[in-house]
Amino acid sequence: MSDGGDQHPRVAIRRRDRGKDDAWIRAFLTQAHFGFLATVGEDGQPFLNSNIFVFEEEKHCIYLHTHRTGRTRDTVVGHEQRVAFSVAGMGRLLPAPEALAFSVEYAGVVVFGTGTIVEDQEEATHGLRILLEKYAPHLRYGEDYRATTADELKRTAVFRIDIEAWSGKQKEAPEDFPGAF
Repeated sequence: MSDGGDQHPRVAIRRRDRGKDDAWIRAFLTQAHFGFLATVGEDGQPFLNSNIFVFEEEKHCIYLHTHRTGRTRDTVVGHEQRVAFSVAGMGRLLPAPEALAFSVEYAGVVVFGTGTIVEDQEEATHGLRILLEKYAPHLRYGEDYRATTADELKRTAVFRIDIEAWSGKQKEAPEDFPGAF
């Protein structure tokens, strides 16, 4: 449940009227173009990294790829596997007579989970393949490109977020909202 009634206090939504259900969250994660991975380093410094990603509903996880070396790998493998991941979209601007009342239509999802570097070659290849299928659906595996080789897997890292909790919310204004653009 993502409407603030979730057992996880970290995903409770203050504006419950904007909370979205799990089906909406799945659909939003499936269509979102990129997201932001949040980790915390050993020194307590937060780190935020933008990534292309793919949500795999069957495994209830998110795959993305990163470099074999660097802050994401060092943080998650070397220090803290708890991560957050967020995707968002913006709609129309909603003007108002007072600056404080200006608003915007928006939608977003926040995911909390455990991040790991995928070591299993078969799963890593699968994660990369479904990333390609999401971002290049016009290209066909086995026709337009071949499978990732073991040598190629040595140069990249496939990262998986096992989803523990999530929430989604959306603000929409009526179509006839005065001055919306």
